[in-house]
Amino acid sequence: MPPVHKWNPPFCGDLDMRIARDGTWFYLGTPIGRFELVKLFSSILRKDGDDYFLVTPVEKVGITVDDAPFVATDFEAEGAGESQVLTFHTHVGDMAVAGPDHPIRVERDAETGEPSPYVLIRANLEALIDRKSFYRLVEVGAHHEVEGQSWFGVWSSGAFFPIIPSAELP
Repeated sequence: MPPVHKWNPPFCGDLDMRIARDGTWFYLGTPIGRFELVKLFSSILRKDGDDYFLVTPVEKVGITVDDAPFVATDFEAEGAGESQVLTFHTHVGDMAVAGPDHPIRVERDAETGEPSPYVLIRANLEALIDRKSFYRLVEVGAHHEVEGQSWFGVWSSGAFFPIIPSAELP
């Protein structure tokens, strides 16, 4: 991957480029249909604070990201329990092994309770875990005590990632 974290070019303005919640990249309102181009753009993506940028050694342009810039479309599980290791794959070909350096987190909608699960892929850039993969995560989940409370969640690389308090499960 290009070392975008080391580059500090001048900000050149915002670009009419957007990444939708489903991972589709748009330029001037039109989906970018070439996978190779999306993959190239994703390799120079950086998040500073709450803002997303495409960064080269000579320029930095702002783009809009609706939710997370990547979508985790699949994962592999090896082992079981505390020894389990989960390896996620994104729609642009990135891979991350969930663990302390690549945590999984779940946000729940305050009104509906609907979960939005994420995994950190690289340097402040997360992937929204797609629905089918989230259902598979639940299948490999377990209950574990966190700060005196029982949680349902998943283990990966020796770390436990809470999904929902056990008491809220039917």
